[in-house]
Amino acid sequence: MTRRDPVPRSYPAANEEAPELSACVDKALPESSDAKNNGNSESQISDQCPEPILATLVATQIPTDAFPARPMDAAATAAINTTSKEPHESVGEKPVKRGLIRLVVGGVVWLIRGTFCLISLTVILAVLTAIPIVQLIAFGYLLNVSGRLANGSKLKDSLPHFRQAGQLGLAAIAIFVAALPTQSLAHFESVANLINQGSEQANQMRTLALAASVFMTAYLLWAWNRGGSLANYLWPQPKLLLKEGWRWRTWQTAPDRLWEFTVNLQAPKYFWLGLRGAAGTLVWLAPSFVIIAAFRNGETGLAGLVGFAALLLLGLGLLYLPMLQAHFAAENRFRALFALRTIRRDFRRAPWSWLAAMVICLVITPIPLYLLKIEATPREVMWAPCLIFVAFILPARMATGLALRRARRMPEPVGLWKKISRNLIRLVMPPVIGVYLLFVYVSQYTSWDGLLTWVQQHAILIPVPFLNGV
Repeated sequence: MTRRDPVPRSYPAANEEAPELSACVDKALPESSDAKNNGNSESQISDQCPEPILATLVATQIPTDAFPARPMDAAATAAINTTSKEPHESVGEKPVKRGLIRLVVGGVVWLIRGTFCLISLTVILAVLTAIPIVQLIAFGYLLNVSGRLANGSKLKDSLPHFRQAGQLGLAAIAIFVAALPTQSLAHFESVANLINQGSEQANQMRTLALAASVFMTAYLLWAWNRGGSLANYLWPQPKLLLKEGWRWRTWQTAPDRLWEFTVNLQAPKYFWLGLRGAAGTLVWLAPSFVIIAAFRNGETGLAGLVGFAALLLLGLGLLYLPMLQAHFAAENRFRALFALRTIRRDFRRAPWSWLAAMVICLVITPIPLYLLKIEATPREVMWAPCLIFVAFILPARMATGLALRRARRMPEPVGLWKKISRNLIRLVMPPVIGVYLLFVYVSQYTSWDGLLTWVQQHAILIPVPFLNGV
């Protein structure tokens, strides 16, 4: 079969002057039967066709109707239509739009969940603070919060184990609710025994109490094994329980997951951090021991002068101690608690942030808590005042970390205004420290522990109201 000439005979000049162009066009527009096996057609055309300028000149001399249109298959048409679209448009994809109601409901759920996790975290820290020695874990956690922020972490990432705290809080509430039927039945049993010792009603209440205890224990274990979320507590999935609940493979990984959850809490890490932080802080509070020794017997004269000198040294140390603690937690080195040169350099970069953090850390949050130290709290409810102490001190630790983070992101100060700002803050800082020391001095006469309040400074140490009352 002979191939038809693409150029009509009525244009001989075009066919004679541009034979190469005719061959190129024939190759560029193959028959539909050959289009399927044309994988390398583009490279062949580019090698054999004339230069773009020559092709443009020839195309201007030849009418467009000189080349008859040839049919194209569906694959070629789809390819051309696809390449003609904008790069950012995808074929067959529709933008997903979230409704306003869904956004509002999602925001409310996020707010409720975050609030619950924060409350659970505060309660857990308060319980740890009320236990001797274990309270160093809570102190280490608070230091770690400021250290994370100083290292550049975002505010939402500054509270480690936030979700785990919510799970623990939800588990505590579930245990409380699950124990209510058993406690109610046990109470009815005791009432029945008071009315008639060993009666049939008392035996029935005892049996029901045991059955309720076993049932609720199994219910909680099943919910915890499936993840311990709110949905797991509300809906036990009875079909899955009947199908998989009695199998050993359903429960064999539970101990490993419980151990992994416990290890991820990193309690030893926070204990070690809190222990070193407390030891280094007590070194800075050494003048407090001198003050206690000087005013122990109410003496005046030389003892009063020694106590006043120790008070000045303590105030000088408090100018840097909150930021030194944040720097120590960020570096995780004991020597960082005494890096005065580094902290002074950070102060030069952001003096106003420094002032705001010190006011929050030494005036706004700790001073109202001295009202709770007037009378000792019973041991049974020791966690209640610790809850308020942790709730106040946690924002103070976050403020110091944020101030240190901002200082380390700022460039070196240059200019007259920077110098004026630094000198102005240097004049304001002594009154701030003086207000804090004034309340500490007065608290030795109002606090239940007396002179020990000099080493119970919850603003820079463990946020616990009493040492003797724990």
